[in-house]
Amino acid sequence: MATEDDVRRTALALPGVVERRSWGQPAWFAATLLARIWEEGVLTVKTEERDALAATDPDTFFWTLHHERSPQLLLVRLDRIDDDELGELLAESHRLAGGRQA
Repeated sequence: MATEDDVRRTALALPGVVERRSWGQPAWFAATLLARIWEEGVLTVKTEERDALAATDPDTFFWTLHHERSPQLLLVRLDRIDDDELGELLAESHRLAGGRQA
């Protein structure tokens, strides 16, 4: 089970990532937004696999009508993923957000 603290630790370990608030929630930025707490226990990330992830495990991966117009945005229930999966999601989101490589 991942937590907001796990997100913070993992995101800030990526090159060039900074934390600041976005819409009143903790968010992590590379060149652009790479992740943000959507609501307690739910993280927004960027992915090229949104449809596949949501189809495979809709209890963990989903999006709302608000996110429909942004096909790379995915919501993730943190209590349903482990640290390894969190790391993979954040690494991909970092790449899509234009993060520089180490």
